[in-house]
This record gives sequence, structure tokens and C-alpha cells, in this order.
Amino acid sequence: MPLSAWGLAAGVLSAVLFGLAAVAQARASRRHPDPARLVDFVRHGLRDPLLMLVVAAYLVGFVLHAVAIWWLPLYLAQATVALSLPVTALAAHRVDGRAAGGAWLGVAAVTAGLALLAYASGAAGQVRTDWWLPGALALLLVLLVLTGRSAGRRGPALGWLAGLGYAGSALAVRGVGWPPSPAVLAAAALVPALGLVAFWLYSRGLGRSLVTSATAPMITAQTFVPALVGLALLGDQTRPGWWPAVVVGFGLALAGALAVRPPASVPAVSGPRPSGPRASGPQAS
Repeated sequence: MPLSAWGLAAGVLSAVLFGLAAVAQARASRRHPDPARLVDFVRHGLRDPLLMLVVAAYLVGFVLHAVAIWWLPLYLAQATVALSLPVTALAAHRVDGRAAGGAWLGVAAVTAGLALLAYASGAAGQVRTDWWLPGALALLLVLLVLTGRSAGRRGPALGWLAGLGYAGSALAVRGVGWPPSPAVLAAAALVPALGLVAFWLYSRGLGRSLVTSATAPMITAQTFVPALVGLALLGDQTRPGWWPAVVVGFGLALAGALAVRPPASVPAVSGPRPSGPRASGPQAS
């Protein structure tokens, strides 16, 4: 069984884990006041067994996703992540009500897109160990922390920011190689740092909007950004003459993920709520 097949299997399994964990993360996030500061989020999270279970699921999913990133072109590895949105939408009736009837059509589109991408994909690019990658990602980390604190409670906006954080974490994985060097160690340190900030931003988005309203923009940013960077700068390849199929497959996978519509409104959530006039529970965005 070639490494690419193992990488694809790892990517699909990570997407299932991410999709199910997002629903549990939404339930956990809605039990606490909105953590506008990262330190407050960490303090609350360490005392919440459900959120710690979510973290454990994400860690396992991350290891599987890292395998996909190392053994597949980034556009294919990140396209597998798109599968997590239909998984999330189909499981989200636990917190948001039933998904729309087109959910299974979205799953079929994602599956077809992944199959096309898998057939058309070429060799993955090499590990990058120069300083431009960790330098750019460190700047992204700072910008996300500053922007996240001023993003208010808009679930989709927080989802976009979280997606950029997860995209940065995926790109940092491509910079981790052997032998270790200062640039490699910097990239390795940015993997969990960007992941933590993205997790915080995503939790805020889940706590203030529908699960799919925060997840759809997160998946879009997390999928597109590394795919484009991988093709443009990191040496990812397609099968000779098959780049149009890559474009079609990538678009089909993403469109299928986004075709899963959220329910019309967010139900009331039990548990502690922030004080003040806006403490009326999550609102649809």
C-alpha cells in the first residue's frame, strides 16, 4: 500500500474526528461566558472535562492530519478536511437541530471531489526549513491574537480567523523536518501555538453562532490557504496534464462541504451565561 494511500486514509479519519469533536466543542463552549481573552479561555478549559476530551480528540486528529500533510500534496491533505463539515452538520442536530435535506448530497459531492483529487494528485513538496516560513507564520500568530480580541462575538468572522490559524498550523507542519535547525524548531513551536489560538477563536465562534455558521468559513480558510501556498511556494505537484481535474475536484469538495445548510435558528443553551444585556444565548449569524 503506497504512502499516498496511507496519507489519504489518515486524512479522512482526521476529518471524521474533527467533525465529531466540533459538535462536542460547541456544547462545551456554550456552557461558559465568552472568553474574549486567550488566558481566560485556557483557565476555563482546563477545568472542563468535556473540553479536555475535545482537545484529546483534536490531538489524535492532528497526528493523523500531520501524516496526510507529510505524505500528500497540501491541496489533497487539506481537501480531506472539508469532509469534516458534512460530518459536523450531520451530527450537529445534537445542539442545533436537524441539518437540511441536502446534507447527503453535500457528502456525496465531497466524496466525489476527494476521489478526483486523489487520482489527479502528484508528488508532495519537500519539507521547507528556511526562515521565511516560520517568520511569516509568527506574524500571522500575532495578528490572529490581536484581531481575535477585537472580533466581538460574530461567529462567522471568528470562524474565518480560526481557519487561518489552522491553515498556519498545517503549513508549519510542512516546515518540520530532520535534521533539526533553528528554523525547524521555530516551525515546530508554531504548530501548537497556532493550533491553540485557532481552537480559542473557533470555540468563541461556536459559542455565539450555529455550529455550521462558524465551521463553514473555518473549513474554507483552512482548506484554500494551505492548498494555494503548497502549489505556489512549497513544490506540490499534480499528475502531468491533470491540473484541471485538481481544480474541479478541489472545488467540488469545498462546494459539497458548504452545501450543507444550517438549521434556521440556534436553540437555547443551558448553563452559565455572561452577564449583561447581550447574555441571551447564541444567536444565528
